[in-house]
Amino acid sequence: MERKSLVEKIRENKPDKTGWLILILTGILLLVIALPSGESKEKEAQPDTREKRASEEKAAGADDTLEKQLETTLSNMEGVGRVSVMITYKDSGTQVVEKDSDSSEGKTLEEDASGGSREVTEKEVQKTTVYHNKGEGEPFIAKELTPEIEGILIVAQGGDKTSVRQNISNAVLALFPVEAHKIVVVKMND
Repeated sequence: MERKSLVEKIRENKPDKTGWLILILTGILLLVIALPSGESKEKEAQPDTREKRASEEKAAGADDTLEKQLETTLSNMEGVGRVSVMITYKDSGTQVVEKDSDSSEGKTLEEDASGGSREVTEKEVQKTTVYHNKGEGEPFIAKELTPEIEGILIVAQGGDKTSVRQNISNAVLALFPVEAHKIVVVKMND
């Protein structure tokens, strides 16, 4: 009995189990080689994550500081006494990250057989995030937009007196871009 090679069996269209197995494994190997690895996508997604994390950390710290500053300032006003402040926001603010941009432009003149012509312009712009330490660490923030205030609640010892409530509201209106009806001043429990 003569042994035939795998190629001859395939040509005869009678491959055995081993032949099919080899064909399937070869196909899988070619697919694995042809598919791009997920590494480049992972590296591209990483800057967005860093930008988002930096934005959230700064926003959380700024909220606390702003409320504490307002509490300190209001408690120094006449008749206010102890005070507690809560500020709510519509959003978390925005940080504009510095980007380097490279652009290129190309023009092509196309003519058809009937004598007509048209000019095709192609523009390509690539933007990359700028980091403090050459691609490592925190992104460089070009501009920071503060979060928009939704409302302010002030709980004060002297919140039961009309003149104190009016003075607190006027002070808050002078400090923040918020509408008067979004400022609430109430009396603190003793």
